[in-house]
Amino acid sequence: MKDTAMQKTAYKVSAVTIVVNLVLSVFKLIAGIVANSGAMISDAVHSASDVLSTFVVIVGVKISAKDSDETHPYGHERFECISAIILSGLLLATGIGIGYSGVKNIISGGEALKTPGVLALIAAVVSIVVKEAMYHYTMRAAKKINSGALKADAWHHRSDALSSVGSFAGIFGARLGIKVLDPIASVIICILIAKAAVDIFIDSVNKMTDRSCDEKTVEEIKQVASSQAGVISVDLLKTRLFGDKIYVDIEIGADKSLTLEQAHEIAERTHDAIESWSENVKHCMVHVNPADLTDNADTSDENEDENRAENENSD
Repeated sequence: MKDTAMQKTAYKVSAVTIVVNLVLSVFKLIAGIVANSGAMISDAVHSASDVLSTFVVIVGVKISAKDSDETHPYGHERFECISAIILSGLLLATGIGIGYSGVKNIISGGEALKTPGVLALIAAVVSIVVKEAMYHYTMRAAKKINSGALKADAWHHRSDALSSVGSFAGIFGARLGIKVLDPIASVIICILIAKAAVDIFIDSVNKMTDRSCDEKTVEEIKQVASSQAGVISVDLLKTRLFGDKIYVDIEIGADKSLTLEQAHEIAERTHDAIESWSENVKHCMVHVNPADLTDNADTSDENEDENRAENENSD
């Protein structure tokens, strides 16, 4: 049920993105042609290319939401990581293209740029506002459903907004006679987009290579397990990221005098508590080790004696 809701959210965001990008692309293309602005025409092509990125997101989300089967018994979540990696490549290519164009114009002194009309400035402002709004809209949904592909698509929106900032600076500068502002802004934008692409790529690769969760998440899982009745200790805890899902392997200590049925009940209680702790926990394996309650009590007494001695010394 949760996966279906996540899929619907991703599809809804993707549909809005496609419509906005198509309308914005047509508007910027017309403005670029009418206002004689090469920068705005390039910006229009950039927006149009984002439609392709959105289709990649749709395919990635659809495949990753498929149920487990014989060939993929652990599910298909990693397909979304593949989708995010493809998007990071497209994002990097976009940034490099903008940067290359900027460097070329800096070398030529910006003489190749023509003086554009006011309509191009208006189109740039509209693009900045709309694309930044789309970034926040998409990123909010991406965080809600923990989707790497949607996060990558959100950054495509911001890259388009940044590209439009560069277009605005260049167009405004050109109208003031300072044509070199456009290529300088393009190079800066290239660096920002490239950084975002690398961050998305690294995050996706980490999710595909069984990287463990962060320390905060691991500590919270330990606390959940330790708080369960009958759990004496957490002897071992391993976590791994599988796409946007978490797999947990944990060994707990329980009273060695308990029956197999009683130990099993503690394990089940711990298992259910961890999987209920977060919807991102897809699977939890619990192993029970025999523990001696008297040893644990002795350890607790030693800790209490140490704490008492420390308090006396501090006084």
